[in-house]
Amino acid sequence: MDGAARHLRRLGLGPGALVAVAPADPVELLVAVLAADLAGATPLVGDPAWDRERWGQVTGEHLAAHIDAPLPHVPGHDPHPEARPGDLAWACFSSGSTGRPRAIVRTRASWTDSYAHLDRLAGIGPDDVVLVPGPLVSSLYAFAALHALATGATAILPGRWPAGRSLAAHLAGASVVHVVPHRLPDVLRQPGSVRVALVGGAALEPGARAAADAAGVRVVSYYGATEMSFVAMDADGGGLRPFPEVEIEVRPRTDGSRTGSGEARTGAQAPLGEVWARSPWLAEGYLAGAAGPLRRDGDGWVTVGDLAEPYRPGQVLRLRGRGDGAIQTGGATVVPEDVEEVLRKVPGVADIVVVGLPHPSLGAVVTAVVEAQETSAPRRALLEATARGGLDAAQRPRRWFVVPSLPRNPTGKPARALVAARLAGGDPEIRRLA
Repeated sequence: MDGAARHLRRLGLGPGALVAVAPADPVELLVAVLAADLAGATPLVGDPAWDRERWGQVTGEHLAAHIDAPLPHVPGHDPHPEARPGDLAWACFSSGSTGRPRAIVRTRASWTDSYAHLDRLAGIGPDDVVLVPGPLVSSLYAFAALHALATGATAILPGRWPAGRSLAAHLAGASVVHVVPHRLPDVLRQPGSVRVALVGGAALEPGARAAADAAGVRVVSYYGATEMSFVAMDADGGGLRPFPEVEIEVRPRTDGSRTGSGEARTGAQAPLGEVWARSPWLAEGYLAGAAGPLRRDGDGWVTVGDLAEPYRPGQVLRLRGRGDGAIQTGGATVVPEDVEEVLRKVPGVADIVVVGLPHPSLGAVVTAVVEAQETSAPRRALLEATARGGLDAAQRPRRWFVVPSLPRNPTGKPARALVAARLAGGDPEIRRLA
């Protein structure tokens, strides 16, 4: 690592330099990230498939260098720049549900100082072997890899999701795995030595924790965002509570919306609010002044617009989706995740995305896109019956489609806006559900 960092410094790269890092090999990519940091530069991990034009689009910044191949080792003994907690030492991308990457920069301490808390809550130590089964362009997986090395553990970096027998082989030697919720069942079906699964990126599916318990795997789930890092964690199934050193508030939405889906089923509920957090783990912001959901107030609190039920300190945080994905239909506000949670339980539904499609009088019509093979997809009548039994009238989808595979962003979450765009464009792969 020292030799690679020395090579970068001799190229003139040091504090203030933004370095694009995108070798195809995940191990070489991680070496380049650490070497750039050791040289004092700011590494920005990107997709190896991007060309220089694409890099310019997603950064809007002058890149001091572009690393897309293994770095050479330069011998020597010159000292490294002094590492300071406030250095802008990490930069990564967030696509959210839109699929459009934004580059986010953060200080070194905003990640590294949280490592000890995660070690304690998840029980991870230097004897562990940590499987990081995703692309390091995702901040979720990049953090997982860097944390594993800082803890002294061994990191396994396949660079993407290892399917079939490859997954079994990787899990056979791993004691910890980082996954997104829809991948957890695949892990649990494989015999192996995994004892802890850290699950982030979206809400756990119903029954996931019980299935993990039956397989002897402890699930540690968490809620956060690339802009905010850790916000809340559930280490024992008792619900999400603030991650150490994090303060949480759920505030009324600034657009005046009163989102309270589920009133007809469960009685009157207080309106949902936006989750705000204040902590040492927050990012500095977006590169090149890019627009994004991150907002700040004058007292150090930030939000990305996620919705939750009313919250007081000491309570469990009950998330209800993303405010900017809410569907306005006929004067009602529908949170897509609420609908997806009910319909995901229907046999034959591998996954589901709910979006709003434009409607001349309603504003939008609730539309469901089911991920399933067409020959084994659930019948529309079953889905509609489930919707009638568990959803308010405004929440029930009026249009139903099926697709063999939903598009996903780098963290594994369905790319909601891309699904909506493909529907609007008449994508022939998305077919109406009979």
